[in-house]
Parts: sequence; structure tokens; C-alpha cells
Amino acid sequence: MKRFWIVLTVMLPTFIEILDTTINNVALRHIQGSLSAGIDESTWIITSYLVSNAIVIPMAGWLSKIFGRKNYLIFSIAVFTISSLLCGMAWDLSSLIFFRVLQGIGGGGLQPLSQSILLETFPKEKYGTAMAIYGMGIIMAPILGPMVGGWIADNFSWRWIYYINIPIGIISILMTYLVIEDPPYLKRERLRIDYPGIIFLSLGIGCLQIMLDKGEREDWFESNFIITLFIVSVISLALLFWWELKRAEAPIVNFRLFKDKNFFFGNLVMFFTFINLFGSIILLPIYVQNLMGYTAFLAGLVLGPAGIIQFIAFPVSGKIVDRINPKIPLIFGIIICAYSTYLMSLFNLQAGFWDFVYPRAVLALGMAFVLTPLASMTVAFIPKEKMQEATPLNGVIRNIGGSVGTAIVTTIVSQRAQFHHSRLVENLTPYDFPYQIAIDSLSEFLSIKTFMPPENVIYRELLRQAQAIAFNEAFWILSISMLSMILTVIFFRRPRYKKKGGSPDEFH
Repeated sequence: MKRFWIVLTVMLPTFIEILDTTINNVALRHIQGSLSAGIDESTWIITSYLVSNAIVIPMAGWLSKIFGRKNYLIFSIAVFTISSLLCGMAWDLSSLIFFRVLQGIGGGGLQPLSQSILLETFPKEKYGTAMAIYGMGIIMAPILGPMVGGWIADNFSWRWIYYINIPIGIISILMTYLVIEDPPYLKRERLRIDYPGIIFLSLGIGCLQIMLDKGEREDWFESNFIITLFIVSVISLALLFWWELKRAEAPIVNFRLFKDKNFFFGNLVMFFTFINLFGSIILLPIYVQNLMGYTAFLAGLVLGPAGIIQFIAFPVSGKIVDRINPKIPLIFGIIICAYSTYLMSLFNLQAGFWDFVYPRAVLALGMAFVLTPLASMTVAFIPKEKMQEATPLNGVIRNIGGSVGTAIVTTIVSQRAQFHHSRLVENLTPYDFPYQIAIDSLSEFLSIKTFMPPENVIYRELLRQAQAIAFNEAFWILSISMLSMILTVIFFRRPRYKKKGGSPDEFH
């Protein structure tokens, strides 16, 4: 029973924090209108949160050593809750962006701390179950985010996407205070503050996150702004790696953990998995809204049934991983994920609602059988006293993977849509016989229904077709990148856990 309360306590704030990474996306238009903001300006509402969140995540283990893990967890939830209230009360765009930065700072510690507490709560032979529970939170939250955000934005004020965090945050603080205890080996330490590490980390991760989020809008390396961000990020991350390994007395990031083969390859697969996940989560709502005319709520509803699938699949995958070689469900999950995004690459503009729901539901099944064994094997050889240093690294790589996935697919769709537009428009000439037939047919119809010229109708359809082809290509690339991760499975070591009967279970 105590384990149940620990799980509930740590997953509640984690779920809400991850939900906030996607809940804003479908509400941006409402926020723009309310605060009189432009499209480019309003995207900083998302970027500011992601940047501050990404900077804090890798520091979570180091901060836990200084303040104590329980104290830092309570502090993070409190900052996240108070800043959510302030976001809802924001009077202009600048104030909202500032409060979103605070919200990201508070939320940054929640994911890695929750994961490390779960891994300490369960014995190693039950890591599959522990990571199934964690996976449900980190996967279902971004699925439900657009649906919840769309419903709130369509039916209430956009401010309520922040206000809903307040009662949950208060409950989480009380539960953390009553339920969570720090183990004896996680005593508070007096550490010298690693100022160079903090500076290099903030510049490196911050510039990288802004570059990924703004790159497509700024036309990537055609922009001096993006080039500057890229140079600063590369230099800062290189200096961070050198400083933390060679010079820092109390490093804020423990890169030595990557010497563990499972931890290295586990994070590599996690990176590509979240490219696939976030790439598809971003593209699918845009596809159905922009090309099919779905409302924000209906677009979010396309992702909804996937949550039901995962609610069933994650506990099943956890039980399976606890009983058999985790490599088997991992391979199965990678194939299913790749197959699901391949199905998405077959979308067309005559597709119905369930044609969009089915591939997303298949991806949900695949993710359950990827993340559970992957998370279990990644930390299998990490000592429990190092777990709070390992989970922040895992978290930041997971988040960067999501940002890279978003940047890749939006760039592919933008550039390939222009390419296909230029190719398709070549056929809209007086010398193209099918085009002339379409003009004659539409002229008679439109002369009765509307005054719109037939050329406008055809050109609008051309734009839709060019974008649809570009979306299909982006989904296909996601499928191939995910399938390539099968090759990494051979490098994982399967840990040896002692069965209750006393004899060790032989792993390979």
C-alpha cells in the first residue's frame, strides 16, 4: 500500500508538468487574440517554457544533493503551482512569457526526481513494472494535452489551462510532505557551486532549444540569429563536457555514466523514440486541422483513443519485461512504432476520422513496448545512489529528442510542400487537357453557387495536395529512423537478477 501512495505522489505532478508542454499548442490562437500578440511573438509562450525546463532538468540531481531531494521536490512543485497561477493572471504577452519561464524552472526537476524515486521504490527485478507506470505518465500527458487544451480553449477562457494546475499542485505538495522520504544514502551535501558548469549548461542547452524551436521560422542557417545560436550552443556544450569530466570538483552533470554501455545505447534509442513520438504528435493535429478542417478539440480527440490503448498496454508490457528478456518486447515495440508512422505516410485527403485514429493507436501500443523495456535496461547497471544523477540525463535527452523531432518534421513539411507546389503548379496551364476540363466543369458549377473563379478553387486544392504529400514524406522519414534503432538492441546487456527462489536468472 505504501508503494501505491509513493507512485501516486510522484506521478501526479509529473503528469501535469508534461501536460503543460503540449496543452498550450492548440490554445495559441486564443491567447494571441486575448493579448493582442502576433504569431511569432506568441510562440515564445512555448519556447520560454521549454528552454527553462531543459536547462533545469540536467541539474536536478545536483540540486537534490544540495537541498535534499524531498525539499527540492516540494520546492519544484510549489514554484510550478505558483507560476501556473501567475500565468493565468498574466496581463500581457511579456508577463505571460516571464511566468512561463518560472513555470519551466519549477517543472524541470519533477520528471527526473519522480523517475529516480520510482526506481528506488521498486526492486531491480520489478523495474519493468516501475517504468511501465512512469511511461504511462510521460506518454499519455502529451497525448491528452492537445485534447484538454483544445476543449478548454473552445469552451472556456485560455487562462484555465493554467488554473487547473493549482489544486493538483497543492495536493501534490501535501502528499509529497507526508509520503516521500529520502533514503539514508541521499544525505544533503555541502558542495562547491559549479559556476562554469552552470554557465556552460545554460548557454548550451538554452541556445540549442531556442535554435530547434525557431529554426524553421527563421529558415535555419540562412539566418544570422540561428547561426549565432548554433555556434554558442556547440562551443558551450563542448566546454561543458570538458569541464565536467576534467576540472569540476562537484560536477552538475555526471557524464561518466555514459561509460555504462546500457546507459549509452538506452539514451540513444530514447532520443530517436521521442523524435518519432513528438514528430507524429505535432504533425497529426496540424494535418487534420489545416488540411481536413477539424476543430481544435476534434484534432485533440484524434489522439485520445491512443491514451486508452496505452492505459492497457503499459501495465501488460511491464509484466512481460519482468518475466522475459527485455530485448524481445523492445524489438517488437520498435517494429510496431515504425509500422504506425508508415501507416501515417499513407494518409490522403479523403481519409475519415478513424483513418487517423487507427495509426495513432498502433503507435501507442508500440510506445508501451519500447519505453518500458528500454527504461528498465538503460538504468539496470546504475547503482541506486547514482540514480538521481542518471535520470536527469535521461530526461534531458528525452526532451531534446522531442524538440529535434518537432524541428525536423516542421522543416520537412515546410520545404517539401514548397517543392511539391512548384512541381504541381507546372500542370496548371491552358495546354494541360485535364486542367481545362476541370476549369469548364467548375465554371458551370460556381456560376450557380458562388462568384469565386474556378482557378482559385483549383489552386487552393493544389496547396492542400502539396502539403499532404509533404506530410506523408515526413511520416515516412520518421518510420525509417525508428526502424534503424533495431540495430542497437544487440549492444544491450541483460542484467542478472536473483529470483526469489535463490538462483540467479541467467541473462545474456
